[in-house]
Amino acid sequence: MVKQLPRQLVQLLRGLSRGARSRRDWQGLKQASESLSSVPLLEMALGAWVSQAIYVAAKLGIADVLSNGPKSCDEIAAVTRTPAPSLSRLLRALRSLGVIGSVEGGKFELTALGRPLQAERAGSLRALVLTLGEIHYEAWGALLHSVKTGAPAFPSVFGARLFEYLDQDRGAGDTFQEAMSDVSALVSQAVLLAYEFSGIHQLADIGGGCGQFLMAVLDAVPDMCGILLETPAVIAAATRKLASHPCRQRCALVPGNLLEAVPRGASAYLMSGVIHDWDDEQAIRILDNCRRAMAPHGKVLVVEMVLSSRDEPRFAALLDLNMLVMNGGRERTEEDFRQLFDAAGLHVTRLVPTLAPQWVIEGTRRKAPRRCR
Repeated sequence: MVKQLPRQLVQLLRGLSRGARSRRDWQGLKQASESLSSVPLLEMALGAWVSQAIYVAAKLGIADVLSNGPKSCDEIAAVTRTPAPSLSRLLRALRSLGVIGSVEGGKFELTALGRPLQAERAGSLRALVLTLGEIHYEAWGALLHSVKTGAPAFPSVFGARLFEYLDQDRGAGDTFQEAMSDVSALVSQAVLLAYEFSGIHQLADIGGGCGQFLMAVLDAVPDMCGILLETPAVIAAATRKLASHPCRQRCALVPGNLLEAVPRGASAYLMSGVIHDWDDEQAIRILDNCRRAMAPHGKVLVVEMVLSSRDEPRFAALLDLNMLVMNGGRERTEEDFRQLFDAAGLHVTRLVPTLAPQWVIEGTRRKAPRRCR
């Protein structure tokens, strides 16, 4: 953000280089140095500006406009139906962030950094950027509420809990589910490289969105059958989205509520990015529902981040805070997961790292549950 030294500091350094050594010079140098040390914090505080600039670029579809080659501001303005003067200021900001670049003739081109904003590109992050820039951005404005009360901020902003709201506002719900599908596509490949699914006859994906993760596993294991459990609204969307998928005939789409019951008799119950949505009591209930429903010698596969007991990576720490803000969930340590599994009558058999931040936490049924809420 700040590329040049403050003028005051430059003048002081010039004076010192000429031999000036007055007390006043040294005090000024110290003050200027302290000012420079605040720049990283200021850049962090301005993160919301960066986030919203990228969001607007995604909303306007600028990456798709530039997918066929460089275009001028006027050309982009015509396609996006925005005034060129204000658009040029956004383009300048995006160029400073490296999302787009300049070429001869005053035109702009898409950079490698900006390509994931394309809607139909493999590895697209456009839907995720949209949901982050809309419902997440508004909910995070009430972060103070969550920190002071320990309760999610989302209901205080939107008047309903997250998943209830997403069922009511289908525009927001569709964007959220598309974002989760894009994330699932990335996570599923990392999990498939790390975990061996062969030998599982029937896999139930609990809370699996529109089935992106489940379809990836079914595609990799041809003799496996699948079950997708989701809310009725999401199942309706999944039915449309998966209609032509080659694995559709091997997958049953079941509407339901994972807090109440899950389909019975599956060999394994997969939950990717699900358990972190819930507090401990609800997470135990979901795991216990899986334990009760699973076939003999069945297993539970939880795909989540596993926090370290020491210093956390920035993404993990911020994602944990996001779970608090959005729906009262949380990220957990290995010991936290072991306690959840134990409370649900399950035993953690192993934790498998992947190339993604997520791990696979595998569990099987205990002979006698110690406790269950």
